Amino acid sequence: MKTILYISCSAREYHPEQVEHLSISRSLGEAFLSEYKSQYGQTKVIHRDLSRQPPSFITTDFLAATFSEDVSEEQQKILAESDALIQEVMDADVIVISSPMYNYGMPAVLKAWFDQVIRIGKTFTFDLARGDKPLEPILCGKKLVLLASWGEFNFKKGDSLYFMNHLTSHIEQLCPYLGAEQFFEIASEYQEFGDERHLQSKAQAFVEAKALARELA
Repeated sequence: MKTILYISCSAREYHPEQVEHLSISRSLGEAFLSEYKSQYGQTKVIHRDLSRQPPSFITTDFLAATFSEDVSEEQQKILAESDALIQEVMDADVIVISSPMYNYGMPAVLKAWFDQVIRIGKTFTFDLARGDKPLEPILCGKKLVLLASWGEFNFKKGDSLYFMNHLTSHIEQLCPYLGAEQFFEIASEYQEFGDERHLQSKAQAFVEAKALARELA
């Protein structure tokens, strides 16, 4: 049995029969999952739709609870959401994130999810005895797939405008704290232009998403 944790976060919906105003990132996610399950029959998918169930933003009480050595009953309640989200990460073999790029970065709900699951004592340790690199990830052995969509172009890794892409670079930087030792990115570009370049980029993204699903399965 393989477990995929699927994180979707586009403000737009996904409907198989819908054509107009369809979330491209969600569509790529569904294509990846369908192909993966067709190749590897025993697949469990845990789907977290962050736009429908937004994670809580961290608060002073949350921070106090995470750093508390003797967690009170009230603090346990504060950490309950984070504990549940972290357990899903721990259970996953593959983490699939479908996300649009908003203002050159990740949606706020996705950042809130990362803030809930990257937690001291749970997904990383902190020890000043390590000198200037005191953080060390706890989890390992996972793969992370980012299926993205953005309105402009040349934002992929290695392209001329990658330095403006704070979606991919941020997620890749956080991968070790989810236990992801391999990172894959597939993106559909040119969405704001709506021209032939966009159609070709979107079609290519679906081809690559299905091919990667077969490879990982």
